[in-house]
Amino acid sequence: MFPIIPANSVTAASGNDEGIFGYGTTGGYLSMTNLVSNAGVVATDVAGVGTGRYALAACEYGGDKGIFGYGYTGSNVSITNLVSNAGVVASDQAATTGTGRQYPAACGYGDDKGIFGFGNPGTPTAATNLVSNAGVVSSDVVGVGTARRGLAACEYGGDKGIFGFGYSGLSMTNLVSNAGVVATDTAGVGTGRGYLAACGYGGDKGIFGYGNGGLSITNLVSNAGVVSSDVAGVGTGRQVLAATQYGGDKGIFGFGAVGAGWTPLTSITNLVSNAGVVASDTAEVGTARSAPAACSFN
Repeated sequence: MFPIIPANSVTAASGNDEGIFGYGTTGGYLSMTNLVSNAGVVATDVAGVGTGRYALAACEYGGDKGIFGYGYTGSNVSITNLVSNAGVVASDQAATTGTGRQYPAACGYGDDKGIFGFGNPGTPTAATNLVSNAGVVSSDVVGVGTARRGLAACEYGGDKGIFGFGYSGLSMTNLVSNAGVVATDTAGVGTGRGYLAACGYGGDKGIFGYGNGGLSITNLVSNAGVVSSDVAGVGTGRQVLAATQYGGDKGIFGFGAVGAGWTPLTSITNLVSNAGVVASDTAEVGTARSAPAACSFN
């Protein structure tokens, strides 16, 4: 018998029980992953699958699965790797779709689909690529909003998404409808910055955090897609990190480069409560690296 879901319940929590960090760089091109339990515990390295790369993005699709896509391998690529609802990463998808680029962002939308957007294929772009509920990536959709790289994206409102911030010193945002349509720029709120990360929390809200210059500030996103002013930073300031949901309604930031430069590298994490409160550093687990990606599954 199917469970009865109350009319006012938040459905976005499904598919966000566990998380995965993957890929990145320590100077070369990595493909290892680290699973995140539904209690926010990060596991040791799992041997990599697929083409090692960094400066990629990841998002959920299909209600309980994930996808890593794009990145840099010495050249910009549009390779994708699907993640099963058990957290198993598949080999490279045979078909590559869209313009290869580095430092894009990605998020879910419409309950079971995803979107990759923006990034740098040589010159920053605002192009997007939709991900179907079967993990199929579409060809490029003409960009809307300010072309940029080093931004972040997350879900909000249960079935919508938001792209925000970006290099260099940008703070504008672009909302994504539940049909995957990207809106024009919304005036920025908070400190403009790039190479930050974002994830959902609370079932229907989001959070942007950290960023270049060794920042640890955060900006909450309401369930209507409104970004708040800066919240004082907690944890080690860093850039080129990643973030994902876990536990249905919580989030986690992890990895990255400490301080204002690209080294030293770290694998510390910071949990985000279902009220959007960021916790102090959790001890390092896994290979310290920068520019990984992360998404939830299961």
